[in-house]
Amino acid sequence: MPDPYKPTAQISRLFLNHFQVDENAPFKRHLNRLEVEIAREDYRQMKRVELVEPCPTDDFFSNLVDLTGRLLKTSQNNYNCQLLKNCRIRVYLDRARYQVYYRMPDRCISFIPSWRNNVLQRFFGEVPLADTDWHNCGQVLTGFRCKYLADNAGGALLLEGPGRDPDLPLLTVSHGLYDPHTLEVALYFLRYNKGRGAMINLGFSGREPLTDDNLQKLKAWGVPLNPSNIDVIYPYVDDHGHPNCYKHEESLCRYVGQLEKPEPQLIIDVHGYVGTHAHDERVLVGMGGLPPYPQLTELGEVETVRGVVHLRPEEKFHRGLAMLRELSEEIYVQLCIDSSQCCHFSLLGGLQLVGRIFDPRTEVTSLLFGEERSFLKQEDVRWLPSAGANALQRLQACKIGNQALCLHVEIPTRIRRQIALKMKQQAIDDSLVSSQL
Repeated sequence: MPDPYKPTAQISRLFLNHFQVDENAPFKRHLNRLEVEIAREDYRQMKRVELVEPCPTDDFFSNLVDLTGRLLKTSQNNYNCQLLKNCRIRVYLDRARYQVYYRMPDRCISFIPSWRNNVLQRFFGEVPLADTDWHNCGQVLTGFRCKYLADNAGGALLLEGPGRDPDLPLLTVSHGLYDPHTLEVALYFLRYNKGRGAMINLGFSGREPLTDDNLQKLKAWGVPLNPSNIDVIYPYVDDHGHPNCYKHEESLCRYVGQLEKPEPQLIIDVHGYVGTHAHDERVLVGMGGLPPYPQLTELGEVETVRGVVHLRPEEKFHRGLAMLRELSEEIYVQLCIDSSQCCHFSLLGGLQLVGRIFDPRTEVTSLLFGEERSFLKQEDVRWLPSAGANALQRLQACKIGNQALCLHVEIPTRIRRQIALKMKQQAIDDSLVSSQL
C-alpha cells in the first residue's frame, strides 16, 4: 500500500508541453526537443551557412574529402538523405579548416564552424591549420598556455596552468558546442585556480541543430534541411565508421601525454543538460554505467543503516566533490555497481553521500516518448549511467599511471548561463583595468 504521506513523483510540466507537429510535413522534429524547444539553449554562434560565389572549380574540390557516401550511409535522418539525392548534392570537407561544402549542379553552399573558429582566434589570434606549439594565452587566461591539436573532426584545444599542481583536477569538455557554455565553465574553474588544465573538443558530434536564420537561408536556396539532426553536414562517424562524438574520451591518453608531468589524479568531464523544471540547479555526477563497474568500497568508507547507504568519500573523490559544491547546493552522484544494482546519492553539507541502491530495470524510465532520455522517477531527476556516462573516459584513465578518478558532471542550463554571464562581466572588468594601465 503506498505511503499517503509520501508525495507521488510526477514528471514536471516543463516536459509535458504539447509540441505543434505538422503531420503532413516531410519530417518531424524529434531530437533536441529539450535543448532547443524547452530550455531555449543558444546555438546561434555554432555554425553559419553562406552561398559561395562564384562556384569553386573541379580543382578546388579535388583537394577536399568527399563525404557524400559516408553521410548517406550513416545518417539517422532519412528526410535529409533523400534531400541530398533529390538535389544531387555532393558533400565535401576541408579537413584543415573543418569547413563543409554542399556542391550542387548550379551553386555551392558552405557551412562554417563559427564557434570553433572564434575560440581558436581568441587564443591564437588566427585559426591554425595544423598542430601548434605551446603559446601563451595572454589576457584570455593569464598565466596559462595553449596548444592546438588537429584531427579529422575539428581538432582539440589544450590548456595548461603554470603550477600544474597534481592535486588540481584536469578538466575535459567533450561536447564543447553541443553543450553550450561548457567552455566558459572550464575557463571559470581554471581562472579561479580550481583546475590545472583543460582539453576542449572543437568538433561537432552530429547532433547540433541549425538555427532559424540559417534555415531560412537554406530554404530560399532550395535546400530545406530538417534541423532536428544535422549529421548530413558534419560527419557523425570517422572513416572507419566510429562515432566522432567519442573521439575526445578515447584520445584521453594522447592528450594527457601532451601535458607536462605529473599525470592527473582527478579528471572532471564537463557536460551540460536540461533539468526537469524551469529553475533546476541540480548538478549530476555520473561515474559510469558500463563494466568494469566501480565499487563503493573503492570510493570511500561505506555503511548501510536500515537500507540507507552512507558513503564517506576518499581523498580524490572528496576533492572533486568539494570543487563541484561551488556550482550548486544540490548535487547528486549516480553510478552502477553491477548490471542490476545502481546507486543514487545526495551530497550533504559535510561532503558525505547518502542514498540508496536499486534495480534500474524497474525504476528507470524514459523522460520523453521515443527518445533515450533516462529518468529516475522517484527522485524526479535525470539518470546518467544508462548512457554509460563517463565509461569510455574511465577505461582510458585506467591506462594512466596513477589511474585517475573520472567524474562525469552534468550542469543544468540555468547554472551554465550564470557562469557565462560572470565570465563575460569579468572580461569587461579586465578590459577596463587594462585600459586604465
